[in-house]
Amino acid sequence: MLLGHIGHRTPIDTIEEQTIFSWTGGDGHVAGSFARACLCHRQTTTMTSCSRDNDAQAPVAAYFLGSGELGIPVLRNMAENARVKLVGVGTQPDRPAGRKRRLKATPLGDYAGTLGLRPDKPASVNASGFLEQIRALAPELIVVVAFGQLLKEILLNLPTQGCLNVHASLLPRHRGAAPINQAILAGDAKTGVSFMKMDRGLDTGPVYEQVEIGIGQAETADQLEGRLAELAGAHIVDCMWRVCRGGLSEHSQPETGVTYAPKLKKQDGAIEWSSEAQHIERKIRALSPWPRAYCRVAIREKEKRLQLTAATVIDASNAAGIPPGTVLQADESGLVVACGTGTLRVNRLIPEGRSEMSAADFLRGSPLAVSSVIL
Repeated sequence: MLLGHIGHRTPIDTIEEQTIFSWTGGDGHVAGSFARACLCHRQTTTMTSCSRDNDAQAPVAAYFLGSGELGIPVLRNMAENARVKLVGVGTQPDRPAGRKRRLKATPLGDYAGTLGLRPDKPASVNASGFLEQIRALAPELIVVVAFGQLLKEILLNLPTQGCLNVHASLLPRHRGAAPINQAILAGDAKTGVSFMKMDRGLDTGPVYEQVEIGIGQAETADQLEGRLAELAGAHIVDCMWRVCRGGLSEHSQPETGVTYAPKLKKQDGAIEWSSEAQHIERKIRALSPWPRAYCRVAIREKEKRLQLTAATVIDASNAAGIPPGTVLQADESGLVVACGTGTLRVNRLIPEGRSEMSAADFLRGSPLAVSSVIL
């Protein structure tokens, strides 16, 4: 039969529409039925293929969670890029701040308002009400940047592609809440951004990719945070797209090289002059703008707190027998202090209750005697 012959020669899903309707055979009815079946199959196959193509090009539906300034460029690029469908934004609740203890939004919350967005401010992202809200939004991905709450497993598993964390270090180095500060404090030559699939551990999830940058010799934590934020923002949409549309695979973190960066406390700023001068100089940069490295001096028989904001190592060694904290020089060129190893010139500082100034300006109004000791 002609029908069986043609069916043997040509796969159904490759038959042209005009070829189908030109067939004739001994049983015209059967041939016509077969032709209609072939056309129907071809149309169904084409529609399925188009559906797959459309899904592959659809914007990534994503919910954003963030609180700190690190997340601002990430949110900006997610909100502006056509490859992302931003279904919602969440941040930490407003907190009392300042002397008057007025409620203040997070930096990310403030920025979201400039975009015309009204962020959710859940007390707990693991509460049942918030979980139901996320289920209703049905995001493919939750992007998390410096948010400040732990996400439990039920939330981690809600998005079809899980939760993507943007961490400001080259994992597994500096896991934890203060990776930028610790990178400077440790004297690292480089750092970067890790795009990681979150799991139940503390920054232990597998990593999709990392982007690295060098750390400047005089760079402070807030300066480095600004550069890392822009780096994360420049790469976030491409990473999201490849995770959800391009099959980007994650890879387990190495078991070696793990370090931790715990959350900073105010008392972490206390300077120990018995440390190396290089370490104290890094500490001043690492703790800027918070909690600030500080020491205490006696001024007119009153102990005052000095926050140090800029310093220079002027000698990597130290003369034997000079107690750490001893003032070696206090004049127009600055304040020079002996350390456990080396000496440090303090260039800028913030006296208690006053604004930032040069060390020379401070010494004009509050002279310190050479050989006196700073605590």
